[in-house]
Amino acid sequence: MATAMDCRNWDEDIYRDSIILERESQCRTVFRTAFAPNPDHTSYPDLIVAAISDGSIAAYSISSCLGLNSAGNSLVPVGEPSWLVQGHDGPAYDVKFYGNHEDSLLLSCGDDGRIRGWKWKEMLGSKESAQGGISKPVLDLVNPQKKGPWGVLSPIPENNCVAVNTQTGSIFAASGDSCAYCWDVEKNEIKMVLKGHSDYLHCIVARNSHNQVITGSEDGTARIWDCRTGKCIQIIDPQKDKKLKELYPYVSCIALDASESWLVRVQMPLPN
Repeated sequence: MATAMDCRNWDEDIYRDSIILERESQCRTVFRTAFAPNPDHTSYPDLIVAAISDGSIAAYSISSCLGLNSAGNSLVPVGEPSWLVQGHDGPAYDVKFYGNHEDSLLLSCGDDGRIRGWKWKEMLGSKESAQGGISKPVLDLVNPQKKGPWGVLSPIPENNCVAVNTQTGSIFAASGDSCAYCWDVEKNEIKMVLKGHSDYLHCIVARNSHNQVITGSEDGTARIWDCRTGKCIQIIDPQKDKKLKELYPYVSCIALDASESWLVRVQMPLPN
């Protein structure tokens, strides 16, 4: 419900802001989730981190959320986050962990074209993040802008997905300008730009055993890239039939199995 206020001291701006906040809170979308590193390797991970459409990054305790089911409530239980931080201006689209232990970095990317990273150990002990505050990231990478006619700069392209390779110290980003960017974690600079897709990138996954990444695009193809040379070594386009391609025009998601030998991709249909 909207914030109650005394009509004798009516403030139209406060009322309007309260309505907007209420609508935003009811219309949030979770775009991606990731399991947090588990210090106790003998048990299943308990924390799950979510990238949310209002730009926030939130962590939820799975055991606490499941415990709500035993409370005897007839309504669907709503879990409260263990902590929440405002990560991006605009929607946050993806979260990943750089590393598999308490000293790892929590990474997020979003519509503002940024990749931000926080020390996971510090986030767990931060009072600011536990209260939904603004925690300063230790890593802040921004996509480059392209120069157009008369030196006019393009908008900063959004980041839709990230992947990591801790062995080479790299973070990969699937961007809205049809490029994938490879960032050097230590130097905070771009190592290489993977160019070849003709449209918006939706997803990227690292095949670290072969020092490769795989991208999926709005152009309907998935591409395998050699990270040593930055060149595309294979184009996967099973929908060569024009009729099928009209129905399933773009690749929205890519996943590899544990052996990194099998690839699954999701081809999205056009809306009716």
